[in-house]
Amino acid sequence: MAEPAGMKPKRILVTGGTGLVGRAIEKVVADGEGRPDEEWIFVCSKDADLTNAAETRALYEKHRPTHVIHLAALVGGLFKNLKYNLDFWRKNMHINDNVLHSAYEFGVQKVVSCLSTCIFPDKTTYPIDETMIHNGPPHSSNFGYSYAKRMIDVQNRGYFEQHGCRFTAVIPTNVFGPHDNYNIEDGHVLPGLIHKVYLAKKNGTALTVWGTGKPRRQFIYSLDLAWLFLWVLREYEEVEPIILSVGEEDEVSIREAAESVVEAMDFKGELIFDTTKSDGQFKKTASNGKLRRCLPDFQFTPFKQAVKETCDWFNVHYAIARK
Repeated sequence: MAEPAGMKPKRILVTGGTGLVGRAIEKVVADGEGRPDEEWIFVCSKDADLTNAAETRALYEKHRPTHVIHLAALVGGLFKNLKYNLDFWRKNMHINDNVLHSAYEFGVQKVVSCLSTCIFPDKTTYPIDETMIHNGPPHSSNFGYSYAKRMIDVQNRGYFEQHGCRFTAVIPTNVFGPHDNYNIEDGHVLPGLIHKVYLAKKNGTALTVWGTGKPRRQFIYSLDLAWLFLWVLREYEEVEPIILSVGEEDEVSIREAAESVVEAMDFKGELIFDTTKSDGQFKKTASNGKLRRCLPDFQFTPFKQAVKETCDWFNVHYAIARK
């Protein structure tokens, strides 16, 4: 069928396409946000080893994307990062360099990469914003991952200045939702809590949360983030990154997050905080002022509703969930 006049087809390659955010983008596209001029290609580590330059080039050769959403990364929670900082640095540096350089070589029109608020300086003023990424060392607990992610911003500027490439990045706060990694040892805080509550309820035991419960986080539902990724891909024209987050007023403590999961899972047991475990950063409050200037009317899913939907998904898909 001929393309409608003025519509050039887009081939959008999503790396890390079977992870938390990739699955959310796939769902949002399938549920009506996709456009007739867009072909979406979701790939995962089985399709190519992105730490390998030749395999990455072969992936681009096969699919010939016009646009790329780059989500693929070696990721893990606090305790995994503490053990393997060098591995996180090396593997993510290789992945990012290969993905971005292949995008340049194959004439990709736009790349949107995914960063993280953990890249910001440990010693800083709050709220943090997009101008502060390189103002000091990141937290020592995950310096390998953080420095590798910071380099995407450096590379984006370099590719723009030297070659005119429209490569940019988004910085989400703590993402959660269906298809997350619910591993208690290596996962992030909210999916780890969901799995712990599931097991405590099943086994009739107390729920033990690591740390004091006092650190504060901004959580963003993966389906909200997915919609915003589409907006960035289609509408956001800056090379400088943009923070994608709920507002500062929607920050919640780990205790409040745990209590929301307890409520959503209808857990009636005891809640204990193990203060011998590390808290990590106390807070990393991010400003979503830039996002609000661009999209003043965007409505985030309320936290408790998003937690409930995520817990419901986990209960139904427990057998196949990553854990």
